Amino acid sequence: MTGPKAYDEEYYRRWYHDPDRRVIKPAAVSRKVNLVMGIAEWMLERPIRSVLDVGCGEAPWRAHLLRARPKLRYVGVESSAYAVQRFGASRGIVQGTFGSLGALGLDGPFDLVVVCDVLHYVPTAELTPGLDAISSLLGGVAFLEAYTTADEVEGDHDDWHHRSTGAYLRHFARVGLHHVGMHCYVGDDIAEASAALARGQSP
Repeated sequence: MTGPKAYDEEYYRRWYHDPDRRVIKPAAVSRKVNLVMGIAEWMLERPIRSVLDVGCGEAPWRAHLLRARPKLRYVGVESSAYAVQRFGASRGIVQGTFGSLGALGLDGPFDLVVVCDVLHYVPTAELTPGLDAISSLLGGVAFLEAYTTADEVEGDHDDWHHRSTGAYLRHFARVGLHHVGMHCYVGDDIAEASAALARGQSP
């Protein structure tokens, strides 16, 4: 790249819409949404009512969520000026970065917080304030999908931040997030009601 990375219309066309370049197909998004929603509702023991989608892009999760839960409150946060200008009003997206979450005045808590395919692009300086905000906004399950130095990943590697599995787990533990499987994490209150084996807790 010769300049700053631009999340513009061309970027989304290349990585999300071009059948020859895109890594994740719509059917895969649907399966992932159903999986994460199922985990959240199982942990909460009720249907989810609110979702915060951080780094949502064009908000591909929104339609799948609303199809299953039509009354759900969806809030997307996205740094791309293109995505916010084009889809912000119609899809409930506000402009912001991962690190600025705590300053956006978001109306939490949220039953589900989604950070899908985002964390490995977040500068280290933004991880701490962003995770602090997620911890304070979380009222259920956080889906924190991240890929580490142990993973072989296809797709966009520009501005990729190489972190170990242990580094992410230390960041999550610092803000009181407990792993319950499949990139999903819960706060202390829900963790206390979950099984130790589900959390991967060692004896």
